[in-house]
Amino acid sequence: MAGVLASVDQRTQLVGENRLELLLFHLHSRHLFALNVFKVKEVVKLPHLNKMPNAHPKIAGVTTIRGESIPVIDLRQAICMPQCEYDSDSNLVITEYNRTIQAFLVGKVDQIVNTTWSDIMPPPRSVGRNHYLTALTKLKRGDQELLVEIIDVEKVLAEIIAYDVVIPENILDKTIINEFQGRKILHVDDSPTARRQVSDTLAQLGIEVLPATDGHEALKLLQHWADEGIDVNKELMAVITDAEMPVMDGYRLTYEIRNDSRLKDLYIVLNTSLSGSFNKAMVEKVGCDVFLSKFQPDRLVDEMQRRLKDVLNQ
Repeated sequence: MAGVLASVDQRTQLVGENRLELLLFHLHSRHLFALNVFKVKEVVKLPHLNKMPNAHPKIAGVTTIRGESIPVIDLRQAICMPQCEYDSDSNLVITEYNRTIQAFLVGKVDQIVNTTWSDIMPPPRSVGRNHYLTALTKLKRGDQELLVEIIDVEKVLAEIIAYDVVIPENILDKTIINEFQGRKILHVDDSPTARRQVSDTLAQLGIEVLPATDGHEALKLLQHWADEGIDVNKELMAVITDAEMPVMDGYRLTYEIRNDSRLKDLYIVLNTSLSGSFNKAMVEKVGCDVFLSKFQPDRLVDEMQRRLKDVLNQ
């Protein structure tokens, strides 16, 4: 797998272009699955795994890569597919989500494809609520058109790692806490899990969270308000957006907002599970006001309190 990943500089060239790279793989089945390359640090052949006593049943074990102990999640089990034996085609996809390193146990790795978010589709409503897909796309291979299922990793991780959304009393600024009542933010994220985490956190402050599932939906809503004569800067305290979403990603959404004279002064928080040394470059390139890594309820509350103080001082 040497050389399978692009360099940080090359990857950041996609920022703001509504493009992404997907790592395609199998889960010991004919189906093709995918993860965004931005989240992937490395792909290695399946090494020896040490069992972890009392571990979550979806944790296959732990391995050591270059001196670092990394928990390994059996991705097939994690998305509720029947368990199967590992074989010579098995690989570990080592990823960085929400400031943590974990590996996903997968089958054969297929290839990396460069595509555009406009070609990424949300899952159909017919799949119900209990699926593990954040999006779908199609890939042409010869005369065939293959369906690629993009995993909702945030849901997978949330079922393994308990995320506490209760806000500790000691981080609340009592001098402004009552000022949150009636304030609104627009939260843009394709993951129902991420939307619920943010909503459950900010609801404790009294903030009304307006949801949107992708950048295109959010932009149309903002433009509709502006067309109706609503001052969006007074309507919304902030826009909190994920980076990676079907149809229009958070980078493109930010670009479109900054280039609309009616919307350009909106306060935009890029809230994403992406982490690493390229974050500052991404935020500067697309024009967000601040980067906030998922999922940090304390940091989210701190940022909303800081933003409210700025609004009150205007």
